[in-house]
Amino acid sequence: MTRTVCVFCSARHGVDPIHRAAANGFGRQLGSRGLGLVYGGGKVGLMGVLADAVLAAGGPVIGVIPGFLGQAEILHGGITEEIVVDSLFARKALMIERADAFVALPGGIGTLDEILEVIAWRQLGQLAKPIGFLNVAGYFDPWFALFEHMVACGFASQSDLDHLIVAQHAEDLIGRLQEAMA
Repeated sequence: MTRTVCVFCSARHGVDPIHRAAANGFGRQLGSRGLGLVYGGGKVGLMGVLADAVLAAGGPVIGVIPGFLGQAEILHGGITEEIVVDSLFARKALMIERADAFVALPGGIGTLDEILEVIAWRQLGQLAKPIGFLNVAGYFDPWFALFEHMVACGFASQSDLDHLIVAQHAEDLIGRLQEAMA
């Protein structure tokens, strides 16, 4: 059975080409290591770059998209499996169910919402799967500073953060995720 990594990332490219290159490299690493991708189903932005890279490296790609986003995010027509659901809630639930690990690549509000929900589920003991961040060029550093501030103020525990796997390079992050999934 193929292990799958759920990746949350942007339906936009962003302004710095380093983010596009990171999504491409991460996808190629997933596919070349025999890992599958579960993602938001779009063919635009970093999502499209990521899916195309996994496919190019021979990996399977499962896209989960709510019907109302099919036009806005333009459902990727060339993936291994397309699943159209009724809502964002159904999308997240199915992506979580189908994944063996989770990763956030650079993204916006939706990306932060999705990865934060997974972190919260783990904090509450409802999930024991590894969670990682591809911290390209320090993209997530301000968010991690907020986490540390929450701990310092007594609104979170350091143990809530200690399990997060953070790396700047795809090879390192995927290797550490594979160790955690073993």
